[in-house]
Amino acid sequence: MPRQRSIPLLAVLFAALVALLPAAPASAHNYSATVYADITEPEPGLVRAVLDVEYVLLAVDGGAAMDDSDFTEAAYEDVQASGQDPTKLTPSVLDEYQDTVLGYVQPRFTIAPAQDDDAEGCPSILAEPLSIVLIENVPHARFVLDYDCRDSVGAAATAYRITTALFPATGPAGQTTTIVTYDTKAGSGVANLDTDTSPTVTTVQDWGSRMWEFFLLGVEHLLTGLDHILFLLALIVGSRRLRDIVLAASAFTVAHSLTFVLAALGVVSVPAIIVEPIIAASIAFVALWYLYGVWRRRATVIADTAAVPARVPMRGADRLRIGVVFLFGLIHGIGFAGALGISEPFSWGLLGALLVFNVGIEVVQLSLIALVFPILSLLRRRASPAGFWIGVAVSAGVAVVGLYWVVERLVSAA
Repeated sequence: MPRQRSIPLLAVLFAALVALLPAAPASAHNYSATVYADITEPEPGLVRAVLDVEYVLLAVDGGAAMDDSDFTEAAYEDVQASGQDPTKLTPSVLDEYQDTVLGYVQPRFTIAPAQDDDAEGCPSILAEPLSIVLIENVPHARFVLDYDCRDSVGAAATAYRITTALFPATGPAGQTTTIVTYDTKAGSGVANLDTDTSPTVTTVQDWGSRMWEFFLLGVEHLLTGLDHILFLLALIVGSRRLRDIVLAASAFTVAHSLTFVLAALGVVSVPAIIVEPIIAASIAFVALWYLYGVWRRRATVIADTAAVPARVPMRGADRLRIGVVFLFGLIHGIGFAGALGISEPFSWGLLGALLVFNVGIEVVQLSLIALVFPILSLLRRRASPAGFWIGVAVSAGVAVVGLYWVVERLVSAA
């Protein structure tokens, strides 16, 4: 067979870089607002909500909603004055514009007895001064609000209806997820709210509905988490046989499931400043591993790809690849847990919700493998040169994006 004319890998990398430059600054996850709500009931009828709202997003959407451009400008100046170091942010702007931010948040996050049809909910007051806290190294404005439902509830334990209208999709922030953890006299649990599609939860919501919400949250997180999708894509492209991708995907699943549950329950804690660059590095590493193998076998790799033997003993390199994927899966699991922001103590209900969230992730992962791997295998067998170079180009593009994110996240953490 005449030797195929090879395209230098460096040229492929350069072409991929040029093609991806317009998209390079994009975040690994689609931009969306996140609100964390911790609901407790210190005494019957008196409900306390600790709301953590992303500081800059509050400035964008809150200032726009209140038609207070001075607040937005002051908030951004406060961020810039910190030298991009969120640990130096102060609540001075929040104090100065307290009426503005409370005017935005209070009417948009309501709590009322479940049997009460009053849309306005129970009256609320600011229980503690506004402050700024760091969640996953991102500054959030903290609102501690007390909702007085005692006139409606009395001394009896009752269920509450929690509703959010914070940051609708029509606002600058786009889609908003509110992670609610609640521990009231009538029950405890975790819920995921979406301002536009599912803005309300009842604190004694039935188990099936709550689990379905977490399943959808897992599906959504993987579909909108470009870094995890690219990692999976690099695994698929680097797998020549069905056995390869099954073993690699299994190692990744076991690893990220383990650390995801442990991290979400607070047993394992690794700062995002460490986790995020490693996740980016894992994407680049897996893609470059495949490209390095192509470079080493460049004289015969196209012909080898066209007819992959069905049964080949597992080599040491194959075992090493699975081990590396497992180690990176441990880090990805911590990244998955960071999306939930749960600080609730262990409970069987919480463990069930976490496992269902993980099932949602796995369904999308298996669906992507079932869709992409057969197509790539068919191209490799029926159109060997074209299928081969498509795989190389995809891996090169993934490697470039991963390396870019490594640098971006290290610079942001500096």
